Order: sequence, then C-alpha cells, then structure tokens
Amino acid sequence: MREKAITGIKNRILQKLAMSLPGGGAFRVAFHRLRGVKIGDDVWIGSEALIETACPECVKIGSRVVIGIRATILAHFQELMGVEIKDDVYIGACAVILPGVTVGEGSVVSAGSVVTTSVPADDRSAR
Repeated sequence: MREKAITGIKNRILQKLAMSLPGGGAFRVAFHRLRGVKIGDDVWIGSEALIETACPECVKIGSRVVIGIRATILAHFQELMGVEIKDDVYIGACAVILPGVTVGEGSVVSAGSVVTTSVPADDRSAR
C-alpha cells in the first residue's frame, strides 16, 4: 500500500491536532472526521488516542462510543484490513485494537487490552 505524500502530511497534522487539543466530544472527533475516519454521533475520544494514520478511511466508529486516553486503533499492517467499532462501545485507556477486528455493539474493551480478534456484541439477554 502506497500513501500519497500530501495526503500523508495532512493526515499526520490532523492526527497530531486531534491527539493534543481539548474537546474529546467536539474538536478531536471533528479532526478525525476531516482525516476520513467514519464516526457516528455522540462519540468521545480521549487525549493522545491514535487512530490509524495512513488509512483513516478504513476505520468506522459507530455512535455513542467512548475511546479512552492513549488508545490505539490500527487498520493495517502490510495489507489493508480495516477496523469497525459498533455502537455503544467503551474502549479503555491504552487499549490496542489491531487490523481486521470488529468490536460488537455494547462491548467493553478493558484498559490496556490488546484486541487481536473480533469481539462479539454484548448480549445482556443471555445473563
């Protein structure tokens, strides 16, 4: 996968702004949307959260999602795989989501977790 220079520079500048500016529910979300990340409504992104730098358009984040501080979401290594985070998901601080993962609706990813396989939806009716 080859990234164009101008696009890469733009994405990295917007990523740095999104990581450092205040406003987890406003400025950070807006800058990630400008980069191409598909983001639903009422999303909060913690400071220093890293969301796929080279291919932000490969990340889809649903509505009412909370992404903790310093969380990392990667959508590719050498091949493009993407990441999808469904609605009503909580991702704890410093969690890492690797390429090819879907985090199911209503799921919780604990702080410091490394997610290598898809997480099923939270089925509260089974409890």
